[in-house]
Amino acid sequence: MYFLSGKAMPRRQFLQNLSATIALPYLDAMIPTGRGSRILANKAPRLVAIEMVHGAAGCNELGSKLNLWSPAAAGKQFDLAPTAMSSLEQYRDYLTIISNTDVREAEPSSPNEIGGDHFRSSATYLTQAHAKQTEGSDVKVGTSLDQLYAKRFGQDTPIPSMQLCIENVDQAGGCAYGYACVYTDSISWSSPTEPLPVIRDPRVAFEKLFGVGGTSSERAERRRTRRSILDFVSGEMSSLKVNLGPDDRHRLDKYLEDIREVERRIQRVEARNQSGDPRELPEAPAGVPDSFAEHVKLMFDIQALAFAADITRVFSFKMGRDGSSRTYPESGTDKPFHPASHHGGTERGVKDFNMINKYHVSMLPYFLDKLKNIQESDGNMLDKTMIIYGSPMGDSNLHNHRRCPLILLGKAEGQLAGNLHIKAPDGTPMANAMLSMMHTLGLNDQTKFGDATGALNLNSYA
Repeated sequence: MYFLSGKAMPRRQFLQNLSATIALPYLDAMIPTGRGSRILANKAPRLVAIEMVHGAAGCNELGSKLNLWSPAAAGKQFDLAPTAMSSLEQYRDYLTIISNTDVREAEPSSPNEIGGDHFRSSATYLTQAHAKQTEGSDVKVGTSLDQLYAKRFGQDTPIPSMQLCIENVDQAGGCAYGYACVYTDSISWSSPTEPLPVIRDPRVAFEKLFGVGGTSSERAERRRTRRSILDFVSGEMSSLKVNLGPDDRHRLDKYLEDIREVERRIQRVEARNQSGDPRELPEAPAGVPDSFAEHVKLMFDIQALAFAADITRVFSFKMGRDGSSRTYPESGTDKPFHPASHHGGTERGVKDFNMINKYHVSMLPYFLDKLKNIQESDGNMLDKTMIIYGSPMGDSNLHNHRRCPLILLGKAEGQLAGNLHIKAPDGTPMANAMLSMMHTLGLNDQTKFGDATGALNLNSYA
């Protein structure tokens, strides 16, 4: 460890001028002289809650027999090869599979709610509460898990939480079956009546995290001239590096280069989409890539950078939309998502939908690699993060909310053992698992959540 003086740099340090503000990552120079690195270790885990909509092929009767989602064996000796999660094999030590849980609050509670599963499900996912049927502004469901955590552990970061999405959202009026569109657009709810808006455009998310301090006209001018936000803080950057040791300089250079590379990629997307060439997503903003994989990876990069600088500790990420007709040719099938999800229970149809499920899961290792390569204090960022990935739907063909897919990734500051498949007893609410997640995250005084009947042990299978 290298110091030029006995004075430590503040943990929340910024490079800034009137047009840009860049938060710094964790550096050795932020540790007071003579003290161990653990003194500044942040024991509040980062949280990413991801919804991949409309269930999984493995939740169908046939898919279950073929183990297309849940492995055959519970405990630690499970085989991922037949499942849609096979791409996570290299990260099985960070993987906790929770199978056989139900999201009954997404089911209709009265005859007039029948058919509205698409428009309740997303709102129920992180709240585990039943959505009030309304097309007006009097929406009501519950406070979501991510927001309960953000209110407790996100208030001392510049941005308490951020909500991202991939598909387009309506955010106004009624959708169908008497439900407001906001129910299917939002998975994060600050209170039972306050859905939080989502950001689809990587440019908007990037500017919110790294462009704070400039006016909209200044940011527009920077985009027009294709200047990097790093150009505006180059003087401060040079002065800062003089007082850093070689390890800190390397860490800072890598972080700033990652910011610059993400910015370059956003600029390339915008230039391509503004060139006049036909687009696959003509309704999307210029900053939104037509490629699903490119879009998802940009959003994952933005989340990793935000975690590295502790700008926020909480993200929710809605990666799909129930009724989407998007195709994923890279998956091996050209069937549109929603038609593929209604597979009719046929072997061909189930396996086609499983290809899409498998492709979606294959996006995760990119993010896991990013987090594992970020060093902070006494560990890597994946050790310090909990990632929730799941769906409030089970068998999409039947709009069934039983035996829904749910996994955890990361160690959550050492609170998750990983390499475990927990098969819950029949009839277990998913809310039981989410109540346990909140305890794992430090919300130990949370005794109730949705329709939970008790906590589920996330570190053992008996």
